[in-house]
This record gives sequence, C-alpha cells and structure tokens, in this order.
Amino acid sequence: MAIGGYLQAAGIRTRLLTLERAAFLTAWREHKIKGVIMGLGAPAGNAATRIDVYVTKNGIYSSGVVPEIEDLYQRQARELDRKKREATLHQIQKIMHDRVMHVPIYQIAFLWGIGPRIEEACVDHIKGFSYSAPYEDLKLKASR
Repeated sequence: MAIGGYLQAAGIRTRLLTLERAAFLTAWREHKIKGVIMGLGAPAGNAATRIDVYVTKNGIYSSGVVPEIEDLYQRQARELDRKKREATLHQIQKIMHDRVMHVPIYQIAFLWGIGPRIEEACVDHIKGFSYSAPYEDLKLKASR
C-alpha cells in the first residue's frame, strides 16, 4: 500500500489488487499480470544469468522481447572470448537502461557484518542463503 501511495504522490496512477501468494505467483508466472517485475527471481551468477530471466524470449519473468537485446543475448551466449562477451553484456545493459525497461521501486539490502573487527562474519553458514547466519552468531575479534 505504501509503494502505491508513493507512486500516486509522484503522479503515477495505481490500483491495488490483493491476491493470495500462490494465486499471485501463478498469475505472474503465466504472464497474466503486466508491468510487474519481482527481483527475487534472478539466479546468482553473472550478468547473463540475471538478464536471461527478465528480458529474453525464454525468460521466466519476461513480459516482452526487444529483438535487438534478444540477438545480442544469443550472440553473447555463443561467444568464447571473455572480453567480447563482457562488452556485449554491457551493451545489453545499456540498451535496457536507455529504454528504462526496469524501474526499481525498492532494493532489499542484506546486512552483512564484515570488516577488520569481525572474526567470523557467518556469511554462507546457511548454504543457499544470500545473507549471513543469525546476526547473534557474528563474532567480533577480541579487543586489544
């Protein structure tokens, strides 16, 4: 509700549709809900794996295809030269940026305790989690 209010305050009309989680995810996966991209679906990895799910013709969360991006994506997938592949991925991202294909509304920031005072950060203690183990498990180095 808050995000809808913020968008309306900026002059963007919104309509709140309340769905049970399973119904929402099913409708979203079947592309019945337009204009919604949820950033929780991108797999870990490099730029290609993150781009794939949102803007390619086979992307699970794609809601349209830009032929230029699709062509570049397929070319980078076949490219063996790392620098050329990286340049193509940058080109795709620039097109996405220039066309304002995604408008982030919020960013989930995972808190990680890292730095010279940390003895054990507990990152990766729970396999598959992109955030650290319970924060109370974080260990500081003994003071000198």
